[in-house]
Amino acid sequence: MISSNCQMGQGSASVKISDADFEMIRDFIYSHCGIYMNASKKYYLENRLSRRMCATGIKSHEEYGKLLRDGVRGKEELRHLLNELTTTETRFFRIMPQLSAMENRFLPEIVEAKQKIGFRKIRVWSAGTSSGEEPYTLAMILLEKMATILKGWTVEVIGTDINETILAKAREGIFNGYAVRNMPEYYRKKYFLEENPERYVLSQEVKKLVTFSHLNLYDDSRMVFMKSFDFIFCANVLIYFDESSKAKVVQHFYNNLLPYGYLFVGQSESLHGVNDRFKTVHFPGGFAYRK
Repeated sequence: MISSNCQMGQGSASVKISDADFEMIRDFIYSHCGIYMNASKKYYLENRLSRRMCATGIKSHEEYGKLLRDGVRGKEELRHLLNELTTTETRFFRIMPQLSAMENRFLPEIVEAKQKIGFRKIRVWSAGTSSGEEPYTLAMILLEKMATILKGWTVEVIGTDINETILAKAREGIFNGYAVRNMPEYYRKKYFLEENPERYVLSQEVKKLVTFSHLNLYDDSRMVFMKSFDFIFCANVLIYFDESSKAKVVQHFYNNLLPYGYLFVGQSESLHGVNDRFKTVHFPGGFAYRK
């Protein structure tokens, strides 16, 4: 029987995780998705585990660890746990210097190069897309260009995340005032229906350019198929990985970019010591990595 705390959504805070169970579950998560939690994350993991233990009716971390290792049931439970572990903080037009550089400098450069070979297609990947604000932002920017430099071109924006719950929200295309707080008024008025100050509904014109997919960046078998991108955006995702996992994921990004494609990471993130195959390209307010 599930405790009253569980029924009230408070979790099983009284169940403390032992060092041995922490290391066992932490290492299991790491081996399956590359997310690494050091000892400072022990309380964070304990808190998230308590929610899943309530949901499953499991009373001990040792028993929960057995569930994770239990074939099909474990695979399903790991998805639920990862939904709890991954944060979803984002907003529209989040890192303006990056968006400006893509729109005004790098996109015209790539369009010019592709026109010479008669290949009129732009593909953009938002890795760690959360609730969809980033890929929808990119789609709006590219839509604006489809009357000029992208006229007659095919445009695809792919948004991926390991959190399936948040992907479902992204597909809805409905956002609150907090999500749109930094959006230029032009885009908000053109591409959203404001039903009330806390409900903004995105237009189908934008939504049809974006495809969302569940993806574990640590899954080699899936990552090898994420090919032929001109731009990859992966902001504040690499912070979840240790150096080994980060190097593996970044190498996939390198392989998945077209020649002269660009990788954008978070403003506080760097590929220094991770991958030396990229060239750093500076622009006002930031930098990108060029293949």
